[in-house]
Order: sequence, then structure tokens, then C-alpha cells
Amino acid sequence: MNALTRIWHDGRRAERVAYAVGAALFLSGTVHAIVLIATGGSWLGPLSMRKAVTFGLSFGLTLASVAWATSFLTVRPRLRTGLLGAFTAASVVEVALVSMQVWRGVPSHFNFETPFDNAVSMTLAAGGGVIILTVIGFTAAALVEPGPEAASLRLAIRAGLVVLLVALATGAVMVGRGVAEARGGDPQLAYTTAGALKPLHAVAMHAILVLPALASVLRFTRWPEAHRLRVVRTAVVADAVLTAVIGVESFTGVDPLTAPLPVLALSVLALAGLAGTGLYALTGVEPAARFGRVPVGKARGR
Repeated sequence: MNALTRIWHDGRRAERVAYAVGAALFLSGTVHAIVLIATGGSWLGPLSMRKAVTFGLSFGLTLASVAWATSFLTVRPRLRTGLLGAFTAASVVEVALVSMQVWRGVPSHFNFETPFDNAVSMTLAAGGGVIILTVIGFTAAALVEPGPEAASLRLAIRAGLVVLLVALATGAVMVGRGVAEARGGDPQLAYTTAGALKPLHAVAMHAILVLPALASVLRFTRWPEAHRLRVVRTAVVADAVLTAVIGVESFTGVDPLTAPLPVLALSVLALAGLAGTGLYALTGVEPAARFGRVPVGKARGR
């Protein structure tokens, strides 16, 4: 709790807004999940309230993660505010429109039945484009600017942003495929075609939370920076392997849960490696740090 308080206290205005909005979006997803469970609605299909759940939870986590991870980057204040503000606004638009369409009982994506639905679908696509551009901006800054002093945290942020771009690029391909099929007169095929890439989109989306979080936990240990960097490198490799395997499966139409045994074993091994680095990091956390003291390393690389 003290760590979260420090993140809020140390945050710039744009970051605090992003944290608050992210929490609201996450709450929206949680409320929709409760409604879905209480009403016994379907978890499948383009009309399911599941979409409001996943968009709320995912965008809430991703927005807060991006705001926190990029707070360590050495970016010009106006550029930082502009990029994060655009990302925040686009996230709100995406979740709000998807939720609205769910309550209207119509598909949110690939729906061109009426002028209004067409406008919603195009706005969602445009919002996705804005999000991609902002993440490209942050990724470029992370790769070019010095960034955090700690090499482990610097690597984690860079890798997290690159993998996030993979997730967003996958989303763009999903939209492109779906729009082409829907415009061609087969909306059902649009949802099926786009849905095949969901596993890759989902797995890659949250590296921006997992990798920087690992590096942040390592800052509470007494381990030298060289050792922390090795742990983060191991996690980055594991995440890259997992993303690559799920990516190949998604683009070849293979269900990750029913993949051939060697492929399934590779993805499980990568996932275990990623989880193992997190557990290993926790074993090195200093007892005093568990009670809210500041991390061993510097609090933030400005």
C-alpha cells in the first residue's frame, strides 16, 4: 500500500489522471463482470457482455501500467503529457463505446448496419490508431533517451513497450481482417477471422506491466545491479518465447490449449520461466522493504 501511495504522490498530473481513469475503467470491467455472472449471460459471441468486461479490465490495467512505466523515461514534459493524454482519452473512448454497444445489444466492431453503428466502428478503429501512435512515441523515447539509471529497469521498460506494440499491431491486423470480411458481406466470418488472433493480442498486451513490475521488485533487494539485469534478461527471453509461440499458433489457426505437445511444452516452459523470475525476485526482497521502506535503488530516473 505504501508503494502505491508513493507512486501516486510522486506522479505528475498527467500520470495521476491516467491512474484515476485506469482505476475507473477497471471498475467498469469489474461491474460488467458482476452483471454478466448475475444475469447468467453468455461469455461467447459479439453480443456478449464479456467484451465490456475484457475491455474495461484490460484497458484499465494497461493505461495504469503505461503511465507508471513511462514515468521513468526522460521525455520532454509537453511531449509526455501529450502522449499520455492521448492514450488516456483513446482508452476512455474505446471502453465507453464498446460498453455502450453491449448495452444496446449490437456488435461494437465490424458493425456497419446503420450510420450510427458505422460511426462507432470507425471511431473504435481510429482510437486504436491513436493508441498505436502514442505507444510508438513512448517506445522511440525509451530506445533513444537515456531512461532510468538502472539497466535492469531500462531493459524491462523497453522490452515491455516493444511487446505492447506487438499486441497493438495484432489488434490492427484483427481490425483490418474483420473489416474486410464484414464489408464483403460476411460479418460472422469477420468475428471468426479476427478472433483467431485474440490469444496473441492478450498475451502480448500486459508485458508492459509484468516486466517493469519485476524490475521494480528487484530494486527492493540487496542484489547487485548486474544480477538484477540477468534476472530481467531471463524474464524478457521467456516472455519473447511465449509471445512468439502464441503468435505462430494464432496466425496458423492453432488453439494454444490443443497445440502439439512439443509446442505446448515450449509455451508452458516459457510461462514457467517468466513466473519463476518473479518468485525468485520476491525471495530476495529485504524484510524492511516489505514493510513499506523505499527500495534499495533510486526511486526514479528522471
